[in-house]
Amino acid sequence: MDIELHYIKKGAGAPLLLLHGNGESGDYFVHQVDEFARYFAVYAVDTRGHGQSPRGTAPFTISQFADDLLGFMNGQGIEKAHILGFSDGGNIALTFALRHPERVGRLVLNGANLDPSGVKASVQIPIVLGYKTASLFKAPKAQANAEMLGLMVNEPHIDAKELAALAMPVLVVVGSKDMIKAAHSRLIADSLPKGRLVTIEGDHFIANKQYGPFNRAVLEFLREDA
Repeated sequence: MDIELHYIKKGAGAPLLLLHGNGESGDYFVHQVDEFARYFAVYAVDTRGHGQSPRGTAPFTISQFADDLLGFMNGQGIEKAHILGFSDGGNIALTFALRHPERVGRLVLNGANLDPSGVKASVQIPIVLGYKTASLFKAPKAQANAEMLGLMVNEPHIDAKELAALAMPVLVVVGSKDMIKAAHSRLIADSLPKGRLVTIEGDHFIANKQYGPFNRAVLEFLREDA
């Protein structure tokens, strides 16, 4: 890893990593960190090129972000962790779990998708148009915007059949009006040997807007064996 990822840590106990979505930072989990830190050592991590983490020179891809996460865990001496990923953070978490299943305890995927077709067209089409427009300009700000939008236009690329290899318990949690297609979220949950789907009233940003029911569902799942 060519960079050091910025993070905030709170609490003690089993490690719980929180991975934010596209264009965000660990601050997205403002309603989760204190609550989850009552039971876990919580790490809210800024992805490469997001928040206070530097961009570095490595590729700006979900694959690279998963490699960054491995480097982060190794650097922190974290052998195994529960991981909660939101949106692109969920895609990073899923990619990481497929590569390093032995490093993951329980997995929470909030609004994740296997490929761009899992996003509703009403959301995806403006993203694609914005990406194409930004790509036309050479100014650094436009290029940075294109790079960020490109993550949602071009990635991820996960085959549902690959999920059969994941033996850990996985909670797929989405909003009732999520930007991820309901059938796509169901496909993810059904493709996982120990997957379950929970739908919470709200949109894509339930962790921020409906944090009460979201936190309860996640903690109930993470603490089942506690």
